[in-house]
Amino acid sequence: MSLYATEGGLPPIARRIFPIVAGLPLGPMLTLSLRSLARRRPVMFERLGEHRSVRYFIDPVDLAFAFTIVPDGMRSVVRVVRKEEAAESSVVVRGPLLMLLGLLDGTLDGDALFFNRVISVSGSTEAVLALRNTIEDAELLPADLLGLSGSLASAMNAGILGGLETLRRLTRPEQSREEA
Repeated sequence: MSLYATEGGLPPIARRIFPIVAGLPLGPMLTLSLRSLARRRPVMFERLGEHRSVRYFIDPVDLAFAFTIVPDGMRSVVRVVRKEEAAESSVVVRGPLLMLLGLLDGTLDGDALFFNRVISVSGSTEAVLALRNTIEDAELLPADLLGLSGSLASAMNAGILGGLETLRRLTRPEQSREEA
């Protein structure tokens, strides 16, 4: 069995970990994290304006589940949902998990991923742009989402971002890995 995946999908070793993660109460944990971020950085959520109450459907195509997110500040909600629930959302964003995480932490360019058809986006253009601009301006790091600060935040950022980069390298097709 190869450690490598193709076309941005999760490597087999990571796919073995995600059933364990999927058993955790991800929705409530992510909801608390988003609300904590809203308490610390309310301007970020205010920037969304009328799009704060929009339901965003985020579909990591290499996972068996998806997420709906309503980024409404202290009333934010994240739910783990079935992939069939996309029709109930105003915006649908689909792509490999590692690419979607790269959009969140700013290590990847959303426009490049979209135009290279690595991710797909449909629904309300205004809401998508509001979310994209808000995320880009926020310059989020993993510690921001976890509510950490100081040396613990620095260590967590280095560890998580380094781990994500390693996983991304493992997901590159063979030719790209040889060039890197």
